[in-house]
Amino acid sequence: MASNILSIGKSALAAAQAGLATTGHNIANASTPGYSRQVVVQSAVQPQDFGYGFVGQGTQISAVKRVYSDFLSRQVVAAQSSKSELDSYYAQIRQINNLLADPSTGLAPAVQEFFNGLHDLASNPSSIASRQVVLAAGEALADRFQLLAGRIDETHRGVNSAITSSIHAINSYAQQIAQVNRAIEQAAGSQGNPPNDLLDQRDRLVSDLSKEIKVTVIKQDGGAYNVIVANGLPLVVGGQSSALEAGVSPSDPTRVETHYVSNGVTTALGDQSLVGGRLGGLVEFRANTLDTVQNSIGRIAIGLASSFNSQHRLGQDIDGNLGSDFFTVGTPLVSASSANAGNANISAAIADATMLTASDYKLVHEGGNYVLTRLEDGVTQTFASLPQTVDGVALSLSSGAPANGDQFLIRPVATGASSFALAVQDTARIAGASPIRSGPVPGNTGTAKISPGVVDAAYLVAGTPLPVVVSYDAGSNTLTGFPAGMPVTVSVAGASTTFPAGTPVSYTDGAEIAFGGIGVQITGIPGNGDRFAISANQAAVGDNRNALLLANLQSANTLARGTATYEGAFAQLVSLVGSKTRELGVTSAGAGTMLSEAVEAQQAESGVNLDEEATNLLRYQQAYQAAGKVIQIANEVFESLLQLNK
Repeated sequence: MASNILSIGKSALAAAQAGLATTGHNIANASTPGYSRQVVVQSAVQPQDFGYGFVGQGTQISAVKRVYSDFLSRQVVAAQSSKSELDSYYAQIRQINNLLADPSTGLAPAVQEFFNGLHDLASNPSSIASRQVVLAAGEALADRFQLLAGRIDETHRGVNSAITSSIHAINSYAQQIAQVNRAIEQAAGSQGNPPNDLLDQRDRLVSDLSKEIKVTVIKQDGGAYNVIVANGLPLVVGGQSSALEAGVSPSDPTRVETHYVSNGVTTALGDQSLVGGRLGGLVEFRANTLDTVQNSIGRIAIGLASSFNSQHRLGQDIDGNLGSDFFTVGTPLVSASSANAGNANISAAIADATMLTASDYKLVHEGGNYVLTRLEDGVTQTFASLPQTVDGVALSLSSGAPANGDQFLIRPVATGASSFALAVQDTARIAGASPIRSGPVPGNTGTAKISPGVVDAAYLVAGTPLPVVVSYDAGSNTLTGFPAGMPVTVSVAGASTTFPAGTPVSYTDGAEIAFGGIGVQITGIPGNGDRFAISANQAAVGDNRNALLLANLQSANTLARGTATYEGAFAQLVSLVGSKTRELGVTSAGAGTMLSEAVEAQQAESGVNLDEEATNLLRYQQAYQAAGKVIQIANEVFESLLQLNK
């Protein structure tokens, strides 16, 4: 019986020692990130039947387990991934929002200053100083476009670098998780006892991984983790890990894409599959905000240059020459995929700047047809052949032939801002005058007057011979004298009538008369034989008619299918980015609250409470002392038995 009491005491002493060690371990790791509180699980040893009843044989340690909840841990991982994604997106978009909204770097002040200069020129068309102001403001506008483009390009490069960094971090965590999986399987051994600290280490690695990308964890029967990312791709399977890779986009060498590498096979991952975590936030920011901002500013630059150049070419400079392009601007980019099997070269050109969108396009040759997808909204169009014009962009097959499956990325406006520059450097070359002049011929008897006249793009190619002298015949109420071979269109209250070349034209008071790209309006009552002359402008120095038309472009709806002005389109962009920034700020704060609540719930279950551990420490200390007393008594009983046997 003494030996039985001794073994009971020894088991109690061992249990108390285990309790003291576990409690001390908890206290030591109270501040260790990812540590889960551990507890000693005791059970009674099988009792022994002595005939008069069962006598206990002491205690035994069944396990040292960690207090852990899979459900709460999954909530923390999910909340961590969401918070990291939003934080990543928010940090990037704030920079863009500050860039666009800052009056010192934004576009609106530069546009306003440029058109202020044009209004001043219209008031003083012969002033060299006013002309110099226009050139200086035009140069400042070009600098502003290029500044915005440069900052956006820097952000693109920064995003590429951050994506590469995130991919490296993901691969590192995957390798460590696989390594810990192997260590856990080895440590558990045949007994199957959980290596708690290794389990905590692995969970901490999974939590860190979730900050980079959304993960799904599947626990195997043996206790190892399988980690799934990107809509079903296994990143870790037991003790083996695959990898992600930062690769160059086959259709855009300036863009870093994410690839999945497994068993030597590399697969490109679409942006839509990369959700959650820092990587997901970076990819979403680039696809949904950065590309849109770059294209929107490029569209404004191309639209402004196109409409301004068109009107400037219709003017006349101080020396009597027709105007040239005032601005230079970039052309659409077309990139063939490096995986293409054919040798086709696709070209693109701006056909109508008013119809441009802020989207990129993907052109795929499938089954003998061309399938064009607008990436902004996924709208597709199918063509049997090229050339075709879509959204103001003219597409053509310039050489070669495509193979089935060949792809091309078309970016119509991506370089609009970066290539925007001032083409006119001489103040004399500013075409502020109109190339034509009109007026009544001396000797007219009626009260009719003719407007100064305007020209449109047809004037540049019609070759209208000037001067043109139009005569009025009161008997037939018609006008004659228009250039031979040119039809004449008369518009009254929106209704137009075209008269064949060489035929008399009916006269209507106030009607708009157009021929050969020239438009005039005759009002009043002409006398029989009254004549009206339309001639080249020989005294253009003080003429401000084209300068007025150029200045009026500021308020003209020349963008977005004729629904937005230059400044209006930029204001819409600033509003869009600002609204998204505010939205992300609110959702990021909300995600932070959800993460805090999830962590708090987890820590309430698994975290170390120092007050509780101090109580346990005293309890195990008392148990240890009591167990020592039992051993002491057992020893005394044994000594007494020995004395009786002498």
